[in-house]
Amino acid sequence: MVIETERLWLVPCIVANLKEYDYPIGPHKEEYLANPTNNSALDGWGPWIVVEKSSNSAIGDMGFKGPPSKEQTVEIGYGIAPEQQNKGYATEGMKGLIEWAFSFDNIDTIKAECLNDNTPSIRVLEKLDMTLVCQGDGMLYWHRKK
Repeated sequence: MVIETERLWLVPCIVANLKEYDYPIGPHKEEYLANPTNNSALDGWGPWIVVEKSSNSAIGDMGFKGPPSKEQTVEIGYGIAPEQQNKGYATEGMKGLIEWAFSFDNIDTIKAECLNDNTPSIRVLEKLDMTLVCQGDGMLYWHRKK
């Protein structure tokens, strides 16, 4: 399974893909891969590796913080390597993931959160048509309805 955008491929975070793209595992991917019952790579409700097409290089990861809830909600997160930031990759990749998620009948809302001083993430979430719904403890909480 691959999500393709103009400049990117998003591939599920499974061990084979981590090795193919020589991408570091990191704590959230390690936790995801360590629990086989949580490894829903076939479903896509975990992390995805962001691959820049022209170089065939992993430049970050993004994805979901778990499968859809009973409330038909998923939460997204993303991270792009510092040297690849400010090129629109986070917005482009997340648009692909959101489109993919909304293609399922059991998804009605996508949520996200970021630090209230994280201006680049705020810009990305605004470009994704996310709505700021509340804030507290230094965090901003966003959602987007189908």
